[in-house]
Amino acid sequence: MEKFSERLNRLSFSQTFVMSNKVREMKAAGIDVISLTLGEPDFDVPKNIKEAAFSAIDHNFSHYSPVPGFMDLREAICGKLDRDNNLTYQPTQICVSNGAKQAILNVLASIINDGDEVILPAPYWVSYDEMVKMMGGKSVFVKTSIDTEFKITAKQLEQAITPKTKALLYSSPCNPSGSYYTHEELESIANVIAKHPQITIISDEIYEFINYDGKHTSIAEFPQVYEQTAVINGMSKAFAMTGWRIGYSACPTWLAKACEKIQGQMTSGANSMAQKASVTALKTDPSEYRFMIEEFRTRRDIVYNLMRDIPGFNVNYPKAAFYFFPDISFYVAKTLNGTFIKDADDFAMFLLEHAHVGCVGGVSFGNPNCVRFSYATSEEDLKEAMRRIKDLLTNVKIS
Repeated sequence: MEKFSERLNRLSFSQTFVMSNKVREMKAAGIDVISLTLGEPDFDVPKNIKEAAFSAIDHNFSHYSPVPGFMDLREAICGKLDRDNNLTYQPTQICVSNGAKQAILNVLASIINDGDEVILPAPYWVSYDEMVKMMGGKSVFVKTSIDTEFKITAKQLEQAITPKTKALLYSSPCNPSGSYYTHEELESIANVIAKHPQITIISDEIYEFINYDGKHTSIAEFPQVYEQTAVINGMSKAFAMTGWRIGYSACPTWLAKACEKIQGQMTSGANSMAQKASVTALKTDPSEYRFMIEEFRTRRDIVYNLMRDIPGFNVNYPKAAFYFFPDISFYVAKTLNGTFIKDADDFAMFLLEHAHVGCVGGVSFGNPNCVRFSYATSEEDLKEAMRRIKDLLTNVKIS
């Protein structure tokens, strides 16, 4: 007798964690593996944020918070959105969650019925499709390529919309591609969505500050879709607070209340001490944390210059986040040193086993011809990883 629910059977394990777990197993066996799998800043949390957490403990902020978060944090989020994004929200429109992942799930749970369609520009973050499945929805994939910097056009979006479409879910800056949508590109997308009032835009902006090329634009800045947009953000990437598990959504009032209702029956409020520390982080001038972004910029340039020399890699110059997503289709459907490479996942495993470099295949990102490398690690490891891969692929036997 089957004990598992159909919901569980619909889901796949996160390929990111599959590969990172494989890396851990190999390291535990004494193998020298360089992991470029997880999207986690390798910096420590800035001192002023840690001090704010200590202060919260000393002042006994150890009890339940309101479901959508402490008022001072929601006010700080509203202030950040006004300061950085020219967006006006009230605290009643903010729902603080246990990470941005829960914030996205709250929105999907609030709007998706069985069979509803959610448009996902591909490549997409690995959890998006699984989240849609969890809520009973159906993902509609809009394919892109490295030639277009992995971005969809307004025309492609319009062609993907059907009477069943309930949401557009994307990240900008994007995990895994490192691309971001410009003001003009988002405006054209907003104009399409504005013609379809049944559609909610779920705009994942968690990599907002890790942008090397220009000012970040939120699609909620366009008044024609403000009431249709859920802005998703959090503390993990810009402030290196991955383990603190603080994310948030900024939504039209009707959707914010729905998210609060969903979260109230799932987890209630997020960690109290982490919320208080987040107030300090958000109120601090962003320039105070700019040193992390500049370090990522340096690493990006190092990896780009090295990766361009790797045989069979077609790589673009990412302008945001901390990922490379090279096209490795040259190796797909070929046999390398006796190992048949069906897709990018096989190629990622080949690199792990033969070069001892961990990355993530692109199948679960919606592109079976690309692999994702995170450069959120030391320059020394990045240089050594690129050297190992180049040496392997320069001397590989292909049939």
